[in-house]
Amino acid sequence: VMVIKLLKEEGCPDWVIEHSLAVCNKAKEISKNFDVSQELIEEAALLHDIGRSKTNDIDHAIIGANLAIEKGFSNEVASIIEKHVGSGISKKEAIELGLPEKDYIPSTVEEKIISHADNLIHGIEEVDIEFIVNKWKNYQINNLEESIDRLKKVHEELITRFEK
Repeated sequence: VMVIKLLKEEGCPDWVIEHSLAVCNKAKEISKNFDVSQELIEEAALLHDIGRSKTNDIDHAIIGANLAIEKGFSNEVASIIEKHVGSGISKKEAIELGLPEKDYIPSTVEEKIISHADNLIHGIEEVDIEFIVNKWKNYQINNLEESIDRLKKVHEELITRFEK
């Protein structure tokens, strides 16, 4: 509730808040199979798009991470926000995109859960891998195959192996 209030205060549009709530539900569902802090998952999922209060560009994740730190959230939360875009952004891709030269690929299970939950929620609707891949094709992502491979690997790690 506090986090939602913060998103409103920061000027996040309603669609961002609705999307963040949907991502939070999905992230909580995925996280049931892992030994992770529910509080961390919830906070980070709700905050993942706080940077959209300032921009809808790809750097909304970096701006959001800085905002989270400014507002007193943990480095862990900030790192999850910073790495949530797509299936992560490699250092090479970051340079191509004009982002600070750094590796933005989710590595902790929490980072992977939030990033993947975000991919699986389009607006507030749940979508499948095929939908995500087609959406990414429209973005003309430079290293699309790499991104798709990362997406499928994380999907296997977080979801598919629990469905068997």
